[in-house]
Amino acid sequence: MKKLMLLVAGGVGYVLGARAGRERYEQIKRTATRVKQDPRVQEKAHQAADLAKEKAPVVKDKVTAAASSAADKVTPSSNGDHRSDLEDQLHPDSTARQEDPYPQGDLP
Repeated sequence: MKKLMLLVAGGVGYVLGARAGRERYEQIKRTATRVKQDPRVQEKAHQAADLAKEKAPVVKDKVTAAASSAADKVTPSSNGDHRSDLEDQLHPDSTARQEDPYPQGDLP
């Protein structure tokens, strides 16, 4: 599937960027139409669509669970002291731990 998408993307990129003129464009367009109308390609496209429809509820549940988990991780704690919680997780030499992380005066 990845190879097919790569080939399609490459073909589209070539068509859009081709400087070979109208004749080459028409040749590529005919080839693409012939491939699109090939029964084997249509069958694979239908199989992919059916698989996507079949797996959609499962994917939806997983995405919902992941989003809920992520939301729980970023929900503020009840004590309201977020800065100290974050500072505890930072590297000791991090400029975020400094009172004034921006240098004063002229730069070298």
